[in-house]
Amino acid sequence: MNQPSQAAGTSRDRKVTLYRNGSIYTAADPFATAMVVDGDTVAWVGSEQAATSIADDSMDIIDLRGALLAPGFVDSHAHLTETGLALAGLQLSGVASAHELLDAVAAAPGTGTVIGHGWDDTTWRDRSLPTLEELDRASGGRPVYLSRIDVHSALVSASLAAEAGLPGQDGFSGSAQVVRQAHTTARLFTRQFTENDRRTYQELALRQAAAHGYVALAEMSAPHIGGPEDLRSAASWNDNGNVPQILPYWGELAGSQDHARQILDDLGVHVLGLAGDLNIDGSIGSRTAALKDDYSDAPGQRGSLYLSADEAAKHLAACSLLGIQGGFHVIGDAGLAAGLEALDAAAAEVGAQRVRAAGHRFEHVELADQAAVEKLAEYSVTVSVQPGFDAAWGAPGGLYEQRLGERSRTMNPFASFYSKGVPVAFGSDSPVTPLSPWSSIRACLEHSNPAERISARAAFLGHTRAGWRASKHRNPLMGQLVPGAPASFAVWEVEELMVQVADSRVQSWSTDPRARTPLLPALDTGSDPLCLQTVREGSELFAHESLRV
Repeated sequence: MNQPSQAAGTSRDRKVTLYRNGSIYTAADPFATAMVVDGDTVAWVGSEQAATSIADDSMDIIDLRGALLAPGFVDSHAHLTETGLALAGLQLSGVASAHELLDAVAAAPGTGTVIGHGWDDTTWRDRSLPTLEELDRASGGRPVYLSRIDVHSALVSASLAAEAGLPGQDGFSGSAQVVRQAHTTARLFTRQFTENDRRTYQELALRQAAAHGYVALAEMSAPHIGGPEDLRSAASWNDNGNVPQILPYWGELAGSQDHARQILDDLGVHVLGLAGDLNIDGSIGSRTAALKDDYSDAPGQRGSLYLSADEAAKHLAACSLLGIQGGFHVIGDAGLAAGLEALDAAAAEVGAQRVRAAGHRFEHVELADQAAVEKLAEYSVTVSVQPGFDAAWGAPGGLYEQRLGERSRTMNPFASFYSKGVPVAFGSDSPVTPLSPWSSIRACLEHSNPAERISARAAFLGHTRAGWRASKHRNPLMGQLVPGAPASFAVWEVEELMVQVADSRVQSWSTDPRARTPLLPALDTGSDPLCLQTVREGSELFAHESLRV
């Protein structure tokens, strides 16, 4: 094994850190126990014996004490301000009835608008929702906005509905639950923050991400979520090297190449594409995802198609001509059909090669049959998926089965994507599911449909290296720990390291040392690994109190 150069080991110009006595997840050496970081770069990985020979007083030496050092996580779909709001507001995932929800509203501190997130009526025994007036009484007249777990609908009070002008809008039926345009209006009404408040919420989310091993987050901004000011604020965190990197996207529809260029110019901030939460449809939970057949629990309802195939095609063609990523939020099978038709139409207009080269991305893609998967592969469309969705709602009797019946068995086809060569990246859609990467990897291993399970290694790569590829990052070493790569990683306290695969028939060979398969934390222990440190390009983002004890 090569040793670091004398210059790297003794440089006085920048910090040199030696990590030793642990396990390094690296393709350079599957048995590596030590790593040297020189400034912002991985300088060397190797054995404990070699580490002893190179250690000197000029280095900051960290004894890993058996911990795992691995590439940092990338969340391919997140919302900074929304995550911070959810962390700071009423957390309603644990309420089990309308009565409990009203009690939580009544107990909310402060004097302004009551903002909460996370209720899910499909887990309630009595699924009756509170009324506009009941929410008003519980809040003492304060406006109330409580987003459903999927954030595609919300409960609002009578006072908020009146102040925001919701009566008469599409999606307002006179009940407390609002969808479509009425929900967008209510949401934006409650997002009229000062810039200081916005930064506070975003920093809360970034600190949460850093404490869970994330070195980058794809921020999916859009006009209906927070507006351009929210995007600019999120992107400006990249001027601060002490938080995870922001990979910014903007979900606004372009009708032509010139229109797309104008949108980009007007933003006043660099974005990676006009993609992300540009909604073709809504969500399964709020019954706004566009379906080819009725919802099983709501005959006559097939959700909402927010964009036509023609509109989507013009958008993809415009982005392809500019050589930037385009894409959409798409969940239902009818929504996906519109997106796939748009790909064909865009290819007919500007050429299939231009469409493929742009690296377009579709978010979520929960209902995709084999023909749809093959079409995504044909155009090299990255799918940004959320394993936490299946963990939360894919079990027998869960939300998916309630809403879709037998169709739920084919949802979130991770293994099918991989088998057909569809590029896959994983994220949380935080605050919809938590910033909890190991739980997300476990969800891939324990998919509700055994045929769609993937190995822990495939899932780990999908949460790390693939996240950089999905953003078309130019450095091919991102997401790896090899000499010359950016020093972006996390250190984890683990109970056991092993190889975990979806097919038990290959388990014995994969765990044999001769297979040289890198090891990952055992995820069947009932608890996630504890993050001890997160580092982005040599800068420490987070350190647990026990790291240097």
